[in-house]
Amino acid sequence: MSRALIKFIRLSPTKARLIAREVQGMNAELALASLKFMPNKGAKFIANAISSAVANGGFEANEVIVSSCRVDAGAVLKRFRPRARGSASRIRKPTSHILVEVSKVESSAEKTTKAKKASVKKES
Repeated sequence: MSRALIKFIRLSPTKARLIAREVQGMNAELALASLKFMPNKGAKFIANAISSAVANGGFEANEVIVSSCRVDAGAVLKRFRPRARGSASRIRKPTSHILVEVSKVESSAEKTTKAKKASVKKES
């Protein structure tokens, strides 16, 4: 399992979480292809994080799945806008941290051999 973390992205975590839920559990190659055609700003950042996590583990995109894609709230930039009668209102510019974990997919043949080895160990 490998992971990638992108911090302080100027994007609301609420908006980024909508996209992160879409790709969770997907094959990495399929997730990257679907993110490429999404019109959202966050899709580009999440695609970058997925490709980074795949490269960090030294895997190919078609042999791993996105096991977890988490978006946390980062620091909030606070700005002020002048309003009527000399008052001001606060503008919040949120940032977010994106954490992506990818893990290797086990084929059904590998799962059965592991299960057989485990059952042999229990018997002896």
